[in-house]
Amino acid sequence: MRIVLADDSALLREGLVRLVTDMGHEVVAAVGSATELLHWVRTQDRPDLVISDIRMPPRHQDDGLQACLELRGEIPGLPCLLLSQHTEAAYAQELLADGAGGVGYLLKDRVTDLTAFERAIESVAAGGTMLDPELAAALVSRRRDPLEDLTPREREVLTLMAEGRSNAGIQEALVLSAGAVEKHVTAIFAKLRLLQAPDDHRRVLAVLAYLGVR
Repeated sequence: MRIVLADDSALLREGLVRLVTDMGHEVVAAVGSATELLHWVRTQDRPDLVISDIRMPPRHQDDGLQACLELRGEIPGLPCLLLSQHTEAAYAQELLADGAGGVGYLLKDRVTDLTAFERAIESVAAGGTMLDPELAAALVSRRRDPLEDLTPREREVLTLMAEGRSNAGIQEALVLSAGAVEKHVTAIFAKLRLLQAPDDHRRVLAVLAYLGVR
């Protein structure tokens, strides 16, 4: 997989390069600002994934997020995994607003969990949608509508869907049978009125529903 990394901390940037390379991927560029990220992706061959810090130069605000949104507007479906030190629901909502998938939001502390980091990379690159477990749990716990009809178990399943877990991953995390997971996912789709669409698309819409984007 060809990956572009963007982070203004040289130490973290080099650490990410090593981690991603050790996973067997190719880091085709490692840049330190949103401006450099935009320039590289616009002038070189499309990467398979962009991993970017949210807060970066030149404004030191949400420049990394805005750069990824611009790039996804120009290159539909460009997979982008955003990193942050904090859980910011507004950033997650903006990232997921187009409903296209291929996006993720991961806390930087989670990068040291190599299994979680690799799962996030693979899920986002494959067109999935994932949120950091801490952010996903916080959003689910505070959202009431349209999730009020979901059972506690269905909320757990939806939280794991937001983290980018497949049905097999949900099955393993909750120690459920494949049939039980499928039943819960189907119930979630039905209660959120997501009936007439491919399952991959409905999973994205389900995540958007609990984020309040839809």
